[in-house]
Amino acid sequence: MVLRLDPSLAEQLAAIAEVEGRTVSDVAREAIAALVQARRSDKRFRRLLEDNLARHQRLLDLLREDQP
Repeated sequence: MVLRLDPSLAEQLAAIAEVEGRTVSDVAREAIAALVQARRSDKRFRRLLEDNLARHQRLLDLLREDQP
């Protein structure tokens, strides 16, 4: 996976990793895992996910109607 960051953010991330004696990848993995965990319990995010699922189901149903 390639992750492109704003140079300033990348520099700050590198500084955090250096201070903690860890790799940038390790710090990034931890931050991403924390974000995923936070979204799991975020009611607004879950509502958006449900809305997206409903929208995609509607589109799939529309495409199926055109099938012979």
